[in-house]
Amino acid sequence: MTAALRRYGWSYVFVLPTFALFVVFTLLPVVQGLALSLQNARVTGGEFIGIANFVTLAEDPVFRQALGNTILYTTVVVAAQVTLALVVASLIQPLGARSRVFYRALFYLPLVNSAILVAIVWRWIFNANPFGLANTALGTIGLGPFLWIGSSDQALIAVILSAVLTIPGGGVVLYSAAIGSLPRELYEAAEVEGAGPFAKWWHITVPLLKPTTLYLLVVYTILAFQVFERVYIMTNGGGPNNATITIVQLIYSTAFQFGRYGLASAMAVVLFVMAIAVAVVQFRALRSDVEY
Repeated sequence: MTAALRRYGWSYVFVLPTFALFVVFTLLPVVQGLALSLQNARVTGGEFIGIANFVTLAEDPVFRQALGNTILYTTVVVAAQVTLALVVASLIQPLGARSRVFYRALFYLPLVNSAILVAIVWRWIFNANPFGLANTALGTIGLGPFLWIGSSDQALIAVILSAVLTIPGGGVVLYSAAIGSLPRELYEAAEVEGAGPFAKWWHITVPLLKPTTLYLLVVYTILAFQVFERVYIMTNGGGPNNATITIVQLIYSTAFQFGRYGLASAMAVVLFVMAIAVAVVQFRALRSDVEY
């Protein structure tokens, strides 16, 4: 023990500042949130009520609506973003070195923009009046106008489309770098066997990219579960008639508009458990021991 401490002691000293920040700004808030979820916590104080907040959530139709919207948004958006990132990166990779750098930068550049600014642009695109960009474009082929974010039936579709039609630049860059590191010998052997471009992509590229796919699935799932500003800006906080309400949007309104911090914390705990459960399933489904 003394020898190990002498050998690795300075390592712990260097790690300590970062660990202290993690405890203060991440671990303690999580523990406090768990404690608040079991209380009837308001600005004026609170008392312990056990799992009553979770029972209230189970009986709340608005929370069930938010839960369904969040799951639907996450399922569609994550699947579309990962697929789009993989396809775009695969199309970029055969290009020359300068072209690859150009397109990687081109797709990554939108990420530096404010998420609020992007949401404002999409709100204009899906504006319900005939002069919104989507309605104007569809009008040229005799379709529409549609209400989009002005309709309870179409608003969530518009929000999902706004996310799906935004090429995930980070995923494109990661996939492009991963594809570039794959061994060329496998592709040459496949060519000798007569495999075409799609067969090589499907049977070599896609399976070997499982680690990158797993990482992107977990990250994009967590981000999709936390969707807030897109819904808040595009639909004025989950409207119309809570058609686009999500869990994070409901947490915000419950805590900061109605002051029910215990109930909001219970929603956060549900979201936290959902994220962990989905991540575990993704790890089990896509874990791979492939080395190259």
